[in-house]
Amino acid sequence: MANTSEPGDGNPSLQNYAMTASAVKLASLGLIICISLAGNILLSFMVLKDSSLHRAPYYFLLDLCLADIIRSAVCFPFVMMSITSGSSWTYSIINCKIIAFMAVLFCFHVAFMLFCVSVTRYMAIAHHRFYSKRMTLWTCVAVICMVWTLSVAMAFPPVFDVGTYKFIREEEQCIFEHRYLKANDTLGFMLMLAVIVGTTHVVYMKMLFFVYDHRKMKPAQLIPAISQNWTFHGPGATGQAAANWIAGFGRGPTPPTLVGIRQALHNPNKRLLVLDEFKMEKRIGKMFYLITLAFLLLWSPYIVACYLRVFVKASSIPHVYLTAAVWMTFAQAGVNPIICFIFNKELRVRFRARFECCLSTQTPMESYCVI
Repeated sequence: MANTSEPGDGNPSLQNYAMTASAVKLASLGLIICISLAGNILLSFMVLKDSSLHRAPYYFLLDLCLADIIRSAVCFPFVMMSITSGSSWTYSIINCKIIAFMAVLFCFHVAFMLFCVSVTRYMAIAHHRFYSKRMTLWTCVAVICMVWTLSVAMAFPPVFDVGTYKFIREEEQCIFEHRYLKANDTLGFMLMLAVIVGTTHVVYMKMLFFVYDHRKMKPAQLIPAISQNWTFHGPGATGQAAANWIAGFGRGPTPPTLVGIRQALHNPNKRLLVLDEFKMEKRIGKMFYLITLAFLLLWSPYIVACYLRVFVKASSIPHVYLTAAVWMTFAQAGVNPIICFIFNKELRVRFRARFECCLSTQTPMESYCVI
């Protein structure tokens, strides 16, 4: 499919440079594959085995991890083989289209999934009651199926030569062939990707404004309490009254402000989870926004290069820039576990609890005697 001649034939210095560049590419891509597989498999194992992580955001995170595992295990090895073959594709055209289809599929899958996650994060903060009732396991399954369906719809048309999939020697991979605007079929796909990523950031900005607006708390009104046999009921003494009634010191009729508290004593922590849940949802939202921001930063150089090919006729993109941009898109498959373990305290706690035997480094105590 591609020219199989080695770059720099006949020039020893260029041959040495090409060999060094190939070695660096293989080493860096091998490191990316190892980090991606190890991190995503570990994170997936934790989400599957720990029942406390069986919640909507972690279901979506599990889907992202599984997609990165497949991408790292299936697509990246073909890139390594093309490098070892002298920047050429030694397989059939059908295989090239399949690998290119999978690469584009996983790219749009991450974009669509991060958009859906941003919407659910906003619902968890702004409409928590509706979110807690509706975001069940089957709702998450429906969202995941919808994301995969949209991703297939975006990646499948080029299989039939609508925005042809080809082996691009400068990128060492089978991917979209981006041509000049008048002969281009890929502009719509690039615009769709930009719209999805931009809309995702708009949703996160809306969530940030919502949190900022609701931080402006009204000052507390000091209303004197009313005491009947030390029950302390009234607008200003709900806490003291609750403490007395729970301790068994309440006498007489139930104070108006405490109606329903004794019926809810089977779940005493229910009244104390509101602020904790809000903080937890904010932390998870921060983690997913950092994943979205990493996706944008790592894919932006490559997207810029694609737009240059589309809008600038006969544009010559520096080979070093294009190679670095492509490898940054590969690195995106391995950054999600790193971000999750750094910025999610809950995952760190669950990791220590599950692998406590591996993390414990207690030194044995020496024997001694008392004189």
